Amino acid sequence: MPAKAANQWPETPAATVIWLLQMAECPIWLDGGWGVDALLGCQTRPHEDVDVIVAAQHAPDLVARLGGAGFSDVPRDDSRACNFVLGCARRGLIDFHLVQFDAAGNGIYGLPEPEGIYPAAAFAGRGSVLGQPVQCVTAAFQIENRLAGHRLRAKDFADMAALAAATGLDVPASLRRRAREG
Repeated sequence: MPAKAANQWPETPAATVIWLLQMAECPIWLDGGWGVDALLGCQTRPHEDVDVIVAAQHAPDLVARLGGAGFSDVPRDDSRACNFVLGCARRGLIDFHLVQFDAAGNGIYGLPEPEGIYPAAAFAGRGSVLGQPVQCVTAAFQIENRLAGHRLRAKDFADMAALAAATGLDVPASLRRRAREG
């Protein structure tokens, strides 16, 4: 898909997501808060960043393209080859999750030392941002991934409740319990 002129979209977080997806020229899946909002078809809350999943072989070209658009590395304690953040004062932060796809279509995260797997079915999510169709991880994966045990915030529980209400999926009892416990 050809890149849009930088000034064609108003400077809003949602417009930045569309700009990123169009300028990337490689498959990208939204994850995290923007992935939830894409599945819901509207922005439900402010976001600190845009979480994206990208095949590792596309990352060098995408990082170079973003560098040309004013993005630079944002060092964090948890940055590593498979997970890093780029930022631009005008467009915000992009949190990259790089995967290597295996023969079954699973996204292996954390190579050379695998840290996890995005199952092939997780990449079947489709949503929209500003009315534009986008690829994102599925609602089922968004909910299931919260079981991984990382510290959940109130916004994570709100995201899961919104997805469950919109899709009819069940939020597992362990997540409902964690939400009550705060």
